[in-house]
Amino acid sequence: AADAIHFAEEFTGRFQQDRKALPVIPLTDAAHITCVGNDYGFDEIFARGVQAYGIPGDVFIGISTSGNSQNVSKALQTAKEDGLLTITFLGKTGGQMKGKADLEIVFPGADTARIQELQMLALHIIIESVEHLLFPQNYQKQT
Repeated sequence: AADAIHFAEEFTGRFQQDRKALPVIPLTDAAHITCVGNDYGFDEIFARGVQAYGIPGDVFIGISTSGNSQNVSKALQTAKEDGLLTITFLGKTGGQMKGKADLEIVFPGADTARIQELQMLALHIIIESVEHLLFPQNYQKQT
């Protein structure tokens, strides 16, 4: 959840350069998680958020170091059913989510800390790539 928040804030804030804020919603609000967890079960906490906010054409990014996180897996399934582009960042062997997203990156290995570090590196590369694509004027070489 902390990685998702960090990733989202790089879009709504900034990463490398000043630019217009970009809309990203991490599904990690404590009140939402508590409410949905109590009423529907912990496995549904992210799927309910996808139902509430996701619209066809949006991008869903799921992050799991094992690939077996039921709450992320159910959100991925909901995102696919609702017409969102799905991307997963998985660790170890990819677990039960392997092969289920439109695009997946699997960081093999058994060390959770190393997997999380690689996932964050990849997320930072994505943010910088999006900034380059949408705001190229901010990245032109200074002479």
